[in-house]
Amino acid sequence: MIRLFFFLLSVCIVNLVFAGDTYDVLRSKGVGFSPVVPNQVLVFPRDHFSHPKYRIEWWYLTANLTDSKGREWGVHWTLFRQAINSEGQSKGWVSNQVWMAHAALSTPDGFIYNERFARGGIGQAGVGLNAKDHQFSAWLDDWLWLGSESGPLPGELVFNVKDYQVHLSMKVGTPWVLNGVNGYSLKSNQGQASYYYSQPHISLTGEIQHGDQNINVSGQGWMDHEWSSQPLADNQSGWDWFSLHLEDGSALMLYRLRHDNGKHFYSGTWIEQDGRATALASDDIDFKILENKPVDTGNNKSKFLPMVWSVQVNKLNKYHQWRIEANDYKHWLNTVYPYWEGPIVAHGDIPGIGYMEITGR
Repeated sequence: MIRLFFFLLSVCIVNLVFAGDTYDVLRSKGVGFSPVVPNQVLVFPRDHFSHPKYRIEWWYLTANLTDSKGREWGVHWTLFRQAINSEGQSKGWVSNQVWMAHAALSTPDGFIYNERFARGGIGQAGVGLNAKDHQFSAWLDDWLWLGSESGPLPGELVFNVKDYQVHLSMKVGTPWVLNGVNGYSLKSNQGQASYYYSQPHISLTGEIQHGDQNINVSGQGWMDHEWSSQPLADNQSGWDWFSLHLEDGSALMLYRLRHDNGKHFYSGTWIEQDGRATALASDDIDFKILENKPVDTGNNKSKFLPMVWSVQVNKLNKYHQWRIEANDYKHWLNTVYPYWEGPIVAHGDIPGIGYMEITGR
């Protein structure tokens, strides 16, 4: 009965927080919350954990995998933290922290996903060091990311989506990448920003259980950790984001924040095979939509979304261009924050694979 009461309370809170245009909460002024400012030094392992003085935060993993038959799989797992107000963090049932988690699986037979909610302060969800052996833990119920040390990588990720059970082992060999200027990632010329770092070179192995099948998978993953008190400007509707693992071992992250006047804000990071990063500014990046495709958004509705793109990057006065296309258009998540997320393939002078996210459309 207590669990049922808490579930209903969480739903009410989430509906209040995200009423109307769900992305308004990302645009509203972060009054009372800590501001994101330049020249803030990110320190590890401290900054792997939660930052409750900021309004919103997420830990994000995407992965392109193949099984022993050569079939393609995709994994997308995210833990979100949202502060309802700026009154400070409280323990127990009066906590002002709401947690949300998404898990999605691209299978050879289609796309499935799940969404969960939790209230902070009662141990149902969080990010921190576990009491047993002081390992990094990010969890909501039995969905668990467990680091082998005081950070998330190397680590293990365990979760389920519908009747699929996923267990992945993650290893890395390159340092953390600080996006923007030493982790200060600008989102508009009006000053909106986040603290943002990535790990683009994750090697994954694992098993996906489905019925009586034990499917071995392996591939490449990408982790993002980002926190902010106002990630969108008033006149920004959402973003288009790409992460790419390129065939030469380098990696690329690109995004644009869409302005209602059409003068969009671009940013990105080019990462070498050894983890050295080059920040990309707005003038270095160009996106063009080549094809919009009908995407089923649930409840017998659909909308046209950009599924084929031309992307150009100027890296140190050398231009690279790709035609990027979604592997499967049916990757809409009809969640509290509705968005599209799924695997992509990039054809160009340095081919690659990765993930695309489209929000606020």
